[in-house]
Amino acid sequence: MPIGFTVNSRRPAVADAGAGPSRPWAPLARRVGYRLLSLAVLLVAWWLVTELQVWSELFVPKPTAVWDRFVDSVSVHDGQKGLSGYYLWEHLGASLRRIGLGVGLAIVVGIPLGLLLATVRPFRVIVEPYVNFIRALPPLAYFSLLIIWFGIEDTSKVWLLFLAAFAPIALSVVSGVEGIRRDRIDAAHALGAGRLGVIRHVTLPSVLPELFTGIRLSLGFAWTTIVAAETVDGIPGIGGLAWTTKKFQQTDVAVLCILVIGLTAIALDQAVKAVERRAVPWKGRA
Repeated sequence: MPIGFTVNSRRPAVADAGAGPSRPWAPLARRVGYRLLSLAVLLVAWWLVTELQVWSELFVPKPTAVWDRFVDSVSVHDGQKGLSGYYLWEHLGASLRRIGLGVGLAIVVGIPLGLLLATVRPFRVIVEPYVNFIRALPPLAYFSLLIIWFGIEDTSKVWLLFLAAFAPIALSVVSGVEGIRRDRIDAAHALGAGRLGVIRHVTLPSVLPELFTGIRLSLGFAWTTIVAAETVDGIPGIGGLAWTTKKFQQTDVAVLCILVIGLTAIALDQAVKAVERRAVPWKGRA
């Protein structure tokens, strides 16, 4: 028996030694490696297409041309600052400020509106069709009207971004409230919680996962709307800069703007996901 006990007690140690040391960073390293590899393949394919002159540079600019425009956008060249008189970060900062105001207002309005839609039946019957109507409209359909009402400056742009963003947030809150199990609400009432207590301790925590999904969708809609919002008096602005390229067929600048918009949108989405992991650690676990 002592011998058998000794052999069995050593087996896990032998297995662990054969498996090697634990490397928790390995999955992350693989994901980063795959993404870098896919990016390298894309760049090589882009370079080959331009070197083989499959299409004219007017349609597909060379990667080096886009890089040159990036250098121009962050420096002074030919006596001009950046592109269209502003540095690239000034264009991006102006667009981010407009998106921040539009989506921020959408969050402030969308959360209480969603709670009312989900909890007050008569209010939902009256208001929900209008929310769905606005959600279905393309931004350019009412942008001219916003310009007539609020002028060509930032107010009309912020309103456009707000209207593009608030419906997903409100409807995500509605979806979150409808997903709450009735027994949780009954348990809160049994413990003495009133209407406000149920909203604070049951409804809001349950809504958070859906709310973050709605915010991510709203940011996506805002980014897809930014070029439309900055078609009029949009300089400085990354969307406005992209819009001006059509005048002189500056494909390289247009590609640069597309890359900046896409990368910034990805970064913002990752930031929201990071906040969600902190604010909703129980998501997917309960």
